[in-house]
Amino acid sequence: MIRSELIQKIAEENPHLFQRDVERIVSTIFDEITEALARGERVELRGFGAFSVKTRDARIGRNPRTGESVAVAEKAVPFFKTGKLLRDRLNGIEE
Repeated sequence: MIRSELIQKIAEENPHLFQRDVERIVSTIFDEITEALARGERVELRGFGAFSVKTRDARIGRNPRTGESVAVAEKAVPFFKTGKLLRDRLNGIEE
């Protein structure tokens, strides 16, 4: 599902909301998650999962074209861990 499909689904299920309001709501949620991760905070959505930031250490990489060694700097990457409810539903376990 892509962002526009999510907006469409929410708009269909909530006919009392205008499409532009649904777009604003979805954008606000994604922006808040992004900003929290940028601050190094963890974002937990109960039953769905948790977003966090992990740090990859600096390392020596290799340029695949030339084979030359290249220094790769330390970097922060987003990480998602599924919640128990989501994991159970994906595996067909209903409670």
